[in-house]
Amino acid sequence: MPNLFARGIDDDALEALETELLLADVGVEATRSLVDALQRTPTNGKRAVDVLRTTILELLDPLAVPLAVSSDTKPFVILAVGVNGTGKTTTVGKLAHRLAAERRSVVIAAADTYRAAAVEQLAEWGRRAGATVVSQADGADPAAVVHDALAAARARGADVVLADTAGRLHTDAGLMDELAKIRRVISRFDPGAPHETLLVLDASQGQNALVQAERFHARLGVTGLVITKLDGTAKGGIVIAIARKLRLPIRFVAIGEAIEDFEVFSASEFAHALIGDSPA
Repeated sequence: MPNLFARGIDDDALEALETELLLADVGVEATRSLVDALQRTPTNGKRAVDVLRTTILELLDPLAVPLAVSSDTKPFVILAVGVNGTGKTTTVGKLAHRLAAERRSVVIAAADTYRAAAVEQLAEWGRRAGATVVSQADGADPAAVVHDALAAARARGADVVLADTAGRLHTDAGLMDELAKIRRVISRFDPGAPHETLLVLDASQGQNALVQAERFHARLGVTGLVITKLDGTAKGGIVIAIARKLRLPIRFVAIGEAIEDFEVFSASEFAHALIGDSPA
């Protein structure tokens, strides 16, 4: 984007910027706000890029809040939700690995009982992370699986329960009701749980991710976001649109397939990746 301002901030540069931001899935409203900020800026290319990056940082930095697992709450219950194909199971595996590296004992509830081989996939992640995986037969009641995992965690004195859930469209009332049931089971186990409800979003889904965030948050009270698939062609600009609309904390980003490719969200690194360097 710095090359857009080689001649300063003129109409052509602003139009080109608007196109670039829309292609990066920043969204119409968020794009308009960024362009408006630049229109109030002195016509200097370096200054333009700095202002653009600063504007994004002012929005995202307060939301770059790492996940805080309380040592006083055992088990600390984390519910992972999202639509199909966003990488929830992989996220749960990577998070389990991260927590294990912090010397926390982890129990994983394999509550995706519908997808073929989901339990096997999660079992492999659990093995690699050194976590205990609690599962039942295919087609079992997901809430029952979560209940068993909670009971097992309490009996073993485990630090964290991670509940993986089946992907579901936010428009599917029946499956969204099922998530509400899982939450009720967790709340009966511990009135303060789940202590974290993580919504896993695919950066490549663009504006659909905003709609997903709105619907899941309205139904479940999302407490944090995980943005996946930022290692591909997606620039993840939708993060800006979601931040403006919902102000939800952004906990992690997934940047690859390896178990270590899971990082705490950095607003400055995100802004730099989206905007690039200032021109010399």
